[in-house]
Amino acid sequence: MTSAVHSLSFPSGDLDVTVDDQGRGRPFLLLHGGGGPQTVAPFAGLLADRRQARVIAPVHPGFGGTARPDWLTDVPTLARVYARLLDELGLTDVAVVGNSIGGWIAAELALLGSDRISSVVLVNAVGIQVPGHPIADASSLAPAELSRLAYHDPAKFAVDPATLPEAARAVMAGNRAAMEVYSGPHAMADPALRDRLAKVPRPALVVWGESDQVVDAEYGRAYAAAIPEARFEPLPCTGHMPQLETPEQLLPVVWDFADAHAINRLNR
Repeated sequence: MTSAVHSLSFPSGDLDVTVDDQGRGRPFLLLHGGGGPQTVAPFAGLLADRRQARVIAPVHPGFGGTARPDWLTDVPTLARVYARLLDELGLTDVAVVGNSIGGWIAAELALLGSDRISSVVLVNAVGIQVPGHPIADASSLAPAELSRLAYHDPAKFAVDPATLPEAARAVMAGNRAAMEVYSGPHAMADPALRDRLAKVPRPALVVWGESDQVVDAEYGRAYAAAIPEARFEPLPCTGHMPQLETPEQLLPVVWDFADAHAINRLNR
């Protein structure tokens, strides 16, 4: 795996984006959720090792100790950042995979209509409003309570922040602050997004850990129903982050969908 900083220019100013890049083959853009880049790093390695895949995993500015410029304050702008990153890298036939807020970014990226993207996979994504199915407010929850909502088997993933080094706690605090900015005034959702999803021009798969209590499976079904011809794929015995909790279950689902909708198929 190589890690590089890509400097991108925008009318509002320049932006440095840290990107982990590993593997060779079909390109995947892997977008992490509010827990930070470490929530997708093991899955990125698994995908690159097990399949003919080049996995591009950027760190959302403000996460992982990186800087976020004052003009970068919302998910649609972050989606435009990643569209520019794909241009910078010269990638085509890209499968975009996003978890949680990364799924929201992936949805906005799909709506931009880039010809570089061939498919989109939303894994327990947030971003829409579904009456009767609210998104849990992670910022108000103690770590143990958030783990209970996020995992099918929370005991395996429990972390006590008090036991972490000071530097790690500082990164976590930075992640929370960035998440609060990106999530906007409507509690992790854009009230207009659900209707706008009707214009997604790419094949989409909505994958959902059925044990998720941060955003429940009915919320996921509503997400899929809003996207033309999207398919909903429930995953049993896993929660909000299948890429961490059941990566072996998620891997073939992601790969098979991306390959089936690729312009240049690797497996025939």
